[in-house]
Amino acid sequence: MYDEWTEDDVMEGLASGDTRLTYDDFLLFPDDGKRHEIIDGVHYVTPSPNVRHQLLLGRLHFEIESWLRQHPGVGSVFLSPLDVLFTKWDVVEPDLLFVAADQEEILTEKNVQGPPALVIEIASPSTRRRDEGIKQRLFDRGGVREYWLVDPDRNRVRVWRRQPDGTFARVADLSRERHDTITTPLLPQLTISLVQLFS
Repeated sequence: MYDEWTEDDVMEGLASGDTRLTYDDFLLFPDDGKRHEIIDGVHYVTPSPNVRHQLLLGRLHFEIESWLRQHPGVGSVFLSPLDVLFTKWDVVEPDLLFVAADQEEILTEKNVQGPPALVIEIASPSTRRRDEGIKQRLFDRGGVREYWLVDPDRNRVRVWRRQPDGTFARVADLSRERHDTITTPLLPQLTISLVQLFS
């Protein structure tokens, strides 16, 4: 889908002086253990994750995968690194993503070509602003149904969800301190305790 560009696409980019990076450039990035992403044609590099990041990622994946095993046919959850292509100028590797059963056509052998139903990012001091800003806007315009931003430093989770009118609104600001739990209409009856998640 997104990994083949026509000659017209190339000529249009050249004629307009478009110097943004594309998925073709992305494929040339080094396999150096860092996360490489392109958002609106701009290259972003994130260092390898730390231990707490990986611990939280593992717990979230376990909770969602366990729920999916008891509810077959709802969809599939994936861990990074897995490329998600929104456009030829927007290629990201979310920490965790869920593809619902009604959108399995976006799954290819190599990557995900379209918006996942749910995207989860675990913020760090170096990525928090990007995760809250340009990535949230990408997920909005790209058609993601729900976005969780997990903040290990503050023991909080912010949730954005697609509304019936099409807007992508922040619907929750959850915290361990208040003993909040994460729920989502995408995975009915799944409940993740923030006390347990951040323990």
